Amino acid sequence: MKLATQTDAGASADTLQKALKLNDLHGISRQRSFQSLWHVGIVVIASLFGCGQVVLAADPGPTTVATSTVTAGSVTIPTTQPTSIATQNAATGTEQLWNLHFQSTAIVQGYPAFPANYSGHNSLPDGGETRETVSVDVMGGLRLWSGAEAHIDGLMWQGYGIGNTLGAEGFPSGEAYRLGTQVPNGTIARLFIRQTIGLGGDEEDVTDGPLTLAGKQDVSRLTFTLGRLSAADIFDTNAYANDPRTQFMNWGLVNNEAWDYPADSIGYDTGLAIELNQPNWTLRYGFFQVPSVQNGLNAEDRFLTWPYNSPTEGPANDGPLSEAWGMVMELERRYSAGTHPGTIRFLAYVNRANMASYSAATAILKASGPGADISAATAFRCKYGFGLNWEQEIADNIGIFSRVGWNDAQEQGWMFSDVAYTGSLGLSIKGAAWHRPDDTLGIAGLINGASHVEQEFFQAGGLGILAGDGQLSYAPEEILETYYSCKITEGVFISPDYQFIDHPAFNHDRGPVSVFSVRFHWEM
Repeated sequence: MKLATQTDAGASADTLQKALKLNDLHGISRQRSFQSLWHVGIVVIASLFGCGQVVLAADPGPTTVATSTVTAGSVTIPTTQPTSIATQNAATGTEQLWNLHFQSTAIVQGYPAFPANYSGHNSLPDGGETRETVSVDVMGGLRLWSGAEAHIDGLMWQGYGIGNTLGAEGFPSGEAYRLGTQVPNGTIARLFIRQTIGLGGDEEDVTDGPLTLAGKQDVSRLTFTLGRLSAADIFDTNAYANDPRTQFMNWGLVNNEAWDYPADSIGYDTGLAIELNQPNWTLRYGFFQVPSVQNGLNAEDRFLTWPYNSPTEGPANDGPLSEAWGMVMELERRYSAGTHPGTIRFLAYVNRANMASYSAATAILKASGPGADISAATAFRCKYGFGLNWEQEIADNIGIFSRVGWNDAQEQGWMFSDVAYTGSLGLSIKGAAWHRPDDTLGIAGLINGASHVEQEFFQAGGLGILAGDGQLSYAPEEILETYYSCKITEGVFISPDYQFIDHPAFNHDRGPVSVFSVRFHWEM
């Protein structure tokens, strides 16, 4: 559904964008039992107040062809179209003055009992569980001056991930916040200004989207984004595996898990991104704050997240800016293989924080036993890594994708996961062949591994962001996921999902686990 005030009274107003992503993969969890009646109540409320992507906007006029990275089912800061060479035709879009979008997603996820020789503090419970999550976003954009936009995203969430979002590095739900909650909580997830400076030459159209205002822009341009956002809005995007609300749900398929991307425990951060875009390539750089404690909240969460309870949710502080930060660079190259578009992205990052050295922490644990205070092993250190991200259309309505990543893994994971290396490969098929063009079938495999010093740390009883079974018989974590997104009616989708997780949290002595999910997504 779209309600609009048109700047051109004779123009069409149909610019519905099927998009919203939440690379919001972080949090600190609290246990609760599954409450089906409460779940139903929240879903009903969400349905009444925004269970869909309703666009209330100052409409730019005629619908134009999208040439931005706002791909279906994602919220992504715009650039040239992600899987093809930029159009050479003149842009026709009229500037949109403001817009308003809504979405809601509910997921029920569970697993039966599985074999486990032992369990620890961060283990996935071996007796089986069922959990639910609900999210609602209200997003608005406003054009400030030529080339400048301001955007805000108010997020409400409720629920818990299985195992309190612990026990598997490739965690099976990107909608499961580790800052779990029995009652709805809220935050200002995004609040930023974007300034685009055209460099002349050909123009392209930008469609109305959750984080974009419709209009036109130079293909060759420089873009600055400043404020609170998700680093994954801009970096490591992928047309086929980028959005846990409409595509694959596993963390390791939504993002490169070897990239410990800057974020608070809800998945957002304050920073600056700069992008230089050309017809066939884009170069990006980002600088972000990081929390003062592992997987913690940032200073702005004190007043942007509610309710905020420091005794239960931990301190909300940034590290000193000169000592605690995250930097990332990405080079994106777009090409075509015949008539089929493709994109490859190379990412490099460096994080600095008051992290523990795995080797020093392991020595403390061996001397004092599991649970010992490892603060003496911490110091301001740098952690670096690299990633490759590839997507390729191989036939009409069929695409393949892959990510590979590595980091030095001599220091603690700080914000995302404990993964030292990762690799994934997957296939996405639209349903046109069986007369369901808005349906999607996906299947993908994923492997996550740990470094040698990291293995010794977990063997000694160390606890990571996601892993920590008290002891460890190491084996790489292996995951298979398949889903089918079925369009029920305009803007309403249901997606059954199955994931097979072998050696969860790198442990040969636990698993395999079969995880079953049903996802409901509204974008009317």
